[in-house]
Amino acid sequence: MFPTPQPLLVPNTYEYESAPMVKPTGFREYDARWLFGKEINLMGIQALGMGLGTLLGERGVKREIVIGHDYRSYSASIKLALATGLMAAGCKVHDIGLAITPMAYFAQFALDVPAVAMVTASHNENGWTGVKMGMNRPLTFGPDEMSRLKEIVLAGAFDLCGGGSYVFVEKFPDTYVADLTTRPKLKHPLKVVAACGNGTAGAFAERILTAIGAEVIPLDCALDHTFPRYNPNPEDMKMLHAIRDEVLRTGADVGLGFDGDGDRCGVIDDTGDEIFADKVGVMLARDLAKVYPKPTFVVDVKSTGLYHSDPALQALDVTTDYWKTGHSYIKARVNQLSALAGFEKSGHYFFNAPIGRGYDDGFVSAIAVLDMLDRNPGMKMSALKTALPKTWSSPTMSPHCDDEIKYGVCDKVIARLMAMKDEGETLAGHPITEVNTVNGIRVTTDDGTWGLIRVSSNKPELVVVIESPVSETRYRDMFHAMDAVLRENPEVGAYNQTI
Repeated sequence: MFPTPQPLLVPNTYEYESAPMVKPTGFREYDARWLFGKEINLMGIQALGMGLGTLLGERGVKREIVIGHDYRSYSASIKLALATGLMAAGCKVHDIGLAITPMAYFAQFALDVPAVAMVTASHNENGWTGVKMGMNRPLTFGPDEMSRLKEIVLAGAFDLCGGGSYVFVEKFPDTYVADLTTRPKLKHPLKVVAACGNGTAGAFAERILTAIGAEVIPLDCALDHTFPRYNPNPEDMKMLHAIRDEVLRTGADVGLGFDGDGDRCGVIDDTGDEIFADKVGVMLARDLAKVYPKPTFVVDVKSTGLYHSDPALQALDVTTDYWKTGHSYIKARVNQLSALAGFEKSGHYFFNAPIGRGYDDGFVSAIAVLDMLDRNPGMKMSALKTALPKTWSSPTMSPHCDDEIKYGVCDKVIARLMAMKDEGETLAGHPITEVNTVNGIRVTTDDGTWGLIRVSSNKPELVVVIESPVSETRYRDMFHAMDAVLRENPEVGAYNQTI
């Protein structure tokens, strides 16, 4: 009988090597994340595999699953521990080896396998590990599946039916690359900086983008799990500045930055300026709506208000649905509404047929950006950006808040802002005209300026985003007003970055 997982064990002890440790807070809303060694050990990962295999059986899904791992020093060992747990629970395991996350999603289709478990901490700093899971392609787990998986694992309620097996799928990246690049080449020359932060996407970026006809300038594409220059995160300013410098040095048309597991893509224009991913989404929506008439798009609540207010999108009869932040939520909503695409401010984009298969893939996103430039040969990326109505918007700011209390703090912030609206109080001197509580709280004032506070699903943090279509002054005033509400809760710590 396998031991019941424990929430805390002391390293370098007999108990640590002889029992599974699984900290309950590692089960997030739509994937799992832990500090490896401190919050989960290898036997804990094995227990996770047993729980996942049990859940597949419980939900009537064939116990057959694709696994892969990102390029961190410990990810291969974590994947193999996960595999032993899956096999103990009767799963046939298809191991595609070193991979980016969308490659694992693609393998569900290419290998005709119902489930997936990708070992990755995405853009989190070294020390973190995690697993992105799904059993209904192209969707990934949401709160229902994650809650049930947590119950099974923490209770040790495993169905260890045995009979599992393992197969390694040789050279699977060749199949993935061929699927992306078997298409017409770009018609016009484009010089592209491809930055990978020494993460997993570096193994594939130059090969993929060159194959579709781009001139590629690789930046930090050599695999190095120490991430020596910066964390592979296209929202991280160090990464964005490195891309900017290389774009300016080489005279590139665009800079593309891929995150640690390759499911996101950030964009720097030809002048070296970052374009926030939600604004890139507006540009893509404008372009795609001319190719696919009257489309529906799904965007997350952190995203710019331009999806509703942009006159060009209105003229093209575009429908936009604002939904919960999180790759699983947007993916499911895109599927539910049969939307052409979904865009998240974090850089997760979800393209449905005929562009993609509904899951987030940084390379599909990159190709969509290059296709947009190819369809507009007389316009630079900077010109497409400046054609958008002007707004002043913040990066995604993340004040620290412990996992155990962050949801309670957010509930208090929601109640406070709702009370302000109900009582007619102003926010930064303006009345609140609209409130969206689909995910945290997004409040909009009478001049279109808005602010969002929500819980981070991945880390012990809250999330704050601000935008104003009026002026930089209104944008800053709104930030200070929202921050003042936040600071009524002393449990909230410092920001990772601010305006």
